[in-house]
Amino acid sequence: MASFMEAIRKVASKFSKLSAVPISWKEIGVLQQTLVSKVSRSGVSLHSGACTTATICPARAGEGRFFVCGGHRIPASVDFVSESPLCTTLCRNGTMVRTVEHLLSALEAVGVDNCRIEITGGNEVPLLDGSAKQWVQAIEEGGLCIAKDDNGNSINKRAPFVLEPVHLWRNDSFVAAFPSSTVHITYGIDFPQVERLRSAGLIQGGSTENAIVCSTNAGWLNPPLHFDDEPCRHKVLDLIGDLSLFAQDGHQGLPVGHIIAYKGGHSLHIQLLRLLSGSH
Repeated sequence: MASFMEAIRKVASKFSKLSAVPISWKEIGVLQQTLVSKVSRSGVSLHSGACTTATICPARAGEGRFFVCGGHRIPASVDFVSESPLCTTLCRNGTMVRTVEHLLSALEAVGVDNCRIEITGGNEVPLLDGSAKQWVQAIEEGGLCIAKDDNGNSINKRAPFVLEPVHLWRNDSFVAAFPSSTVHITYGIDFPQVERLRSAGLIQGGSTENAIVCSTNAGWLNPPLHFDDEPCRHKVLDLIGDLSLFAQDGHQGLPVGHIIAYKGGHSLHIQLLRLLSGSH
């Protein structure tokens, strides 16, 4: 890993001066989509432990994805991200919704560009089984269709293409984006112990039913894993959900490029978006 990180540093050092906005928005030959009908899922939320419900509803073309919590609308945009430990939180005018990353990852991947997400029972998205599987199943249940605006018109979908390398470092953690004609993601992990998180009042809803748990002495406590690299896949899930917050007006959020991260975490993911948007 040390040699890999050094190679990344050498490449990144050649691109220390960035243009104002190192991305370009381009049409990708598809139309914006939404759901045919609304769907709901309920379950325990990760940090508070409360039972909450998320209802995903159709929305008009150009509206994008947005949450409604306590009657307040919060766009799923990097402009409304609030710093929080171990999850991605959106906040607007004092109202917040937490742990949005898995649901947003599923919506981005499946192609739900415009939707209204109503949260009831608390201010956190339910964790379900800890993956995006049940969110994808819910989306398939609701069905997809071409989104139309108020005038009945469809909108060509655009995506952000990385024009030049950008990178961020924090101690031994980093995240970088390189130009590529297609989306590639490379992710490395090194997890710390988590007991301190429970003592801080976090992950109250976490269990072997919705998380993969490892002991330094006994190994995996809830095998079998779905994949040998499942912990890394989980971080990729988080990354896609976080990068989806780059979306604007129903367009794609996930940048088209090669994204490389090591021990990235939500904070570095969001910083990368801000760097790409020129707001760093």
